[in-house]
Amino acid sequence: MAEKFKKTDKAETPEAKPDAATPKFDPKPVVLGGESFVERLVPHIKKIAIGAIVIAIILGVFFGFLAWKQGKREDATAELTKVIEISDTPVRAEGSGSADDKKGSSYASDDERTKAMLDALGPDSPSGPVYRGALLAREGRYDDALAAYREVQTDLGIEGVLAREGIGLALEAKATAPKTEAAVRQKGLEDALAEFKVMQPDEKGPRRAYALYHQGRILVMLGKRDEAKAAFEQAKTIGKAPELNTAIEERLINLGAS
Repeated sequence: MAEKFKKTDKAETPEAKPDAATPKFDPKPVVLGGESFVERLVPHIKKIAIGAIVIAIILGVFFGFLAWKQGKREDATAELTKVIEISDTPVRAEGSGSADDKKGSSYASDDERTKAMLDALGPDSPSGPVYRGALLAREGRYDDALAAYREVQTDLGIEGVLAREGIGLALEAKATAPKTEAAVRQKGLEDALAEFKVMQPDEKGPRRAYALYHQGRILVMLGKRDEAKAAFEQAKTIGKAPELNTAIEERLINLGAS
């Protein structure tokens, strides 16, 4: 009996076949609709290659442009650093000799120092037309200064405001230069006044008070004292800079005292 059960257990428990149920790896490509994925990709390889090349070119131009801009910024910084160093160099006292001075340790006059600053900027300076125009005006090269300012006079930001202010100041300086004929002086001051009127048309814009102050100054020179006083009063109500308000007060006192 025991032998019978033993035989039955052996018969009902077949020997396991370890690899029978294990899936085998099939190296064939996946077939989709009768074609492999690779076979479907082959006709488009040329387009994919061209697209990759185009993207590479675009990225190259983009990153090249960024590198160029960074280089420009570095050039402008180095240039301005040199100009600032020159502007901090002292001017020798009138009549003092230069034998004991090292080259570049001082300048004989403001004009000489300004010329050195302009030379440091160069004709194609990335430092900006407004800064270049200011230096040209300091050297008395008013026409060159006006040309520099007009490069950005239509700019909608602060650079445009400063450019228009610079144009007004350059026109004023040119009109009031020594030996200027009366008619030329009159026309130059009127042109300067017109520039200051468009310098900052926004009542709440930057340097609006300075625009009004400049208008007042020119109106005084044109003999329009009442209009000048009104411009100064308006500038005083919106002016926030202490030095500007002090100058306005002095102008109003002078207008009231005479």
